[in-house]
Amino acid sequence: MIIEYRKPSFTMRLSRWILGLFGWKIILNIPPGKKFVAVGAWHTSNIDFFLAILAAGGMGLPLKFIGKQALVDGKLGWLMKQLGVIGVDRSKSNNVVEQIAKRFEESKELYLVVPAEGTRSKAEYWKTGFYYMALAAKVPIAFATVDASKKEVGIFGWLEPSGNRDDDFKKIIDYYKNKTGLKPQNQAEIKFRPERKLEIEASSEQEMPEIKLQNEKVQNKID
Repeated sequence: MIIEYRKPSFTMRLSRWILGLFGWKIILNIPPGKKFVAVGAWHTSNIDFFLAILAAGGMGLPLKFIGKQALVDGKLGWLMKQLGVIGVDRSKSNNVVEQIAKRFEESKELYLVVPAEGTRSKAEYWKTGFYYMALAAKVPIAFATVDASKKEVGIFGWLEPSGNRDDDFKKIIDYYKNKTGLKPQNQAEIKFRPERKLEIEASSEQEMPEIKLQNEKVQNKID
């Protein structure tokens, strides 16, 4: 199912054709408006990145990903920007959630994808940064998925975060529990780290061909 949100371009048609050659189809069911934070799962293989790029092309959405500011400012910065990477300062003195919320406030259109696991290996917990980013920016959380069981990729629906963490996370878990990654053996149980009163985890790691961002954790104080 593809609900068209803009006239299909050559890139959109080409991306869909390539995916179709390998038996994949795009699902495009995005929230209204021009802004969202998408939680991406499953990340179990390097191929996930290429599927995501093709899906982004096929959907016609200029998806963005979080990366180090140094990476965007470096020699390959032009390539990172072309791939949709936006830079953030992850030093402990900077609040990543606030940086992203400000980006949304200043942007007329922003579709940000944050991987839930942050690694191809089994993760003990899903990262929660995507939730607090969406909550701070007052935008929906979209469900971005690579579902190998049905060979479907794209955005399958969304959730308006209520601020009730437990209820919202339960809905997210219920949605993803029947989705399968390319390598199920790397797919862990969906669970979130218990909430800490003063600190939240708001880091994300993007892995791209030949470029691996270091696994970092940024703790951000909230009132």
